[in-house]
Amino acid sequence: MAASSETGPASTATETGQPKLHRNLSVWEAIGISLALMAPSMAASINPQGTATTVGRAVPIAFALAFVGVLLVAYTFVRLTQRFHHSGSVYGFVGATLGPRTGVISGWALTGTYTFYAVVTSMAGGRFAANLLDAIGVWNNPPAWSGFLLGVIGMVLVWFLAITPARGGTRVLLAAEAVTVLLILIVIVIVFAKLAGHSAPNKLGVDWSVFSLPSGTPLSTIFLGVVFGFLSFAGFEAASTLGEETRRPRRDIPRAILGVAIFGGIYFFVVTAVEVMGFGTSARGVTAFINSTSLIGDLGTSYVASWLGTIITAGAMISAFGCALASTVGASRLAYAMSRDGVLPARLSRVSPRRRTPTTSAAAVVLAVYLIVAFTWFVLGGDPFTLFLESGTIGTLILLVVYILATIGMVRLVFFSGDSRVRRWELVIPVLGIVVLGYTLFRNVWPLPTGVAWWGPSVAIAWLVVGIAWVLARPAATQRAGELLTQAEGLAAPDASEPGRLSRL
Repeated sequence: MAASSETGPASTATETGQPKLHRNLSVWEAIGISLALMAPSMAASINPQGTATTVGRAVPIAFALAFVGVLLVAYTFVRLTQRFHHSGSVYGFVGATLGPRTGVISGWALTGTYTFYAVVTSMAGGRFAANLLDAIGVWNNPPAWSGFLLGVIGMVLVWFLAITPARGGTRVLLAAEAVTVLLILIVIVIVFAKLAGHSAPNKLGVDWSVFSLPSGTPLSTIFLGVVFGFLSFAGFEAASTLGEETRRPRRDIPRAILGVAIFGGIYFFVVTAVEVMGFGTSARGVTAFINSTSLIGDLGTSYVASWLGTIITAGAMISAFGCALASTVGASRLAYAMSRDGVLPARLSRVSPRRRTPTTSAAAVVLAVYLIVAFTWFVLGGDPFTLFLESGTIGTLILLVVYILATIGMVRLVFFSGDSRVRRWELVIPVLGIVVLGYTLFRNVWPLPTGVAWWGPSVAIAWLVVGIAWVLARPAATQRAGELLTQAEGLAAPDASEPGRLSRL
C-alpha cells in the first residue's frame, strides 16, 4: 500500500464512492504551501514588532533562538514524514506513534493553531491593505477598524481559493512570495549599505547592540519574545498536510520542510537585525519600530523611495492573505482527516467531486475566523493589531504543545522501536528540542499574564482543555479513529528492506 502510493497516482474514490484527494503535487507545490504559511515577507513586516514589545532592540537574538528551536523541530518532522504521509499531519503522525487519544488531541490542537493563524494573517493583511490604500490616496487616514473590515473582505477570496485545487494556488503563492522576498532583500542590502556608509537618515549607522539585551532585561525575558519568532517560522511544516496530494511524499515533503526551515532561519536573522538598525536602537527608534504599520515598507520609503515602500507593502499584503489561505488549507485538511475518522462531524469530510477538495471543512474554518473577528470587534471593542498579537500568541502556544507531542512520538518510534537505521547519538536532537519548546511554553504561561495579555495563554489552555474533554467524552469515537488510522494510506512504515531510506533527504 505504501509503496504504490509513493510513486503512482491516488485513486479518485474510496471503496464507498467518497472522492479522495488528488495526488498531483510536486516538491515545489509542497514548498509553496510551507512557504506561504510561513509567509516570510509578511512576517518580516510585522512579527518582529511583537518581539520588540518585550525585548526591545534584541529582536535578532529572539529570532536566532527561535531558529534553533525550529531546526530541532524540523528534525522531528523530517523523520516522521520519511515514514508517514497523511493529510492530518500530526493527527496521523502522533496517532500512529502515541495512540489515537493523543493523536486526536494533536489534530485538534493543530487545527486550532492554523485557525488562529488565519485570524493573525487576515488582520495583518487588513492592516497592510489599509496602509496601502492610504499611501496611494484611495482612503486617507483610515480608522483603526479598517483593518477588521479589509481583513474579513480578504477572507472571502481566501475561502474561494481554499476550495480550488491546491496545485495552481500554491504555484501562484510561491511566485508572489518569491518576488516580494526578493524586493525585501534588495531593501535590506540598501539599508545596510547606507548604515555602513553613514548616509542613513538621522545619521544612523551599523549598531551591533542589536545582538545584546538592553540593560536591566533578564535573560529569561527573551523567551517571551521568542513566541513571535516561532510565529514567524510557524507553517514550515505545513507541507506535511499535503501527504495525500504529493506524488512522492516520503522524499519531497521532508525536503520541503527542512529547506523552508533553513531558509527562514537565515532570512529572519539577517532581516530583523537590519530592520532594528534601520529604525535605530534608541528608545525613540524602538518605539517607532513597534508603531510602524509596515516595517519593510517604511524602511523602503525612508531609505530608497516612497514607491518602493508602497510596492513592498502591497507584497506584504498579498503575502498575508496568502498565509491566511495556507492556514485555511492546513486547518481544513486536518478537520477533513478527523471527520473522515469519525472524530468530528461527518459533513466536514465531504470532498467536492468536481474540485476534489474538502469544501465544507474549508467553509467551517473561514466561518470560525469571522466569529473570532466579530467577537473582538463588536463585543470586546478591540483593534486589529491587538487581535493580531493575541491570536499569534494563542496559535503559537498551542503549536508548541503540538511540536512537543510530535517530538515525543518520533522519539518513541525511531529510537525505541529497535530500528538500527538511525544513529543513536541523534537522540540528543529531539531531547534538546523538547527542552527549548518546554521552557518557552512555561515562560509564557506562568505566571499567567494580566490585562489584555491574559487572552493569549488563557484561550490556548482552554482550546487544549476542550480537546482533551472531547476525547474523554467520546472513547468509542476515539477508538474507532485509532482503528482507521492503523488502516490509513500513508501511515504504514516504509519497507525495512530499503537500506538508508530514513537517513536520505
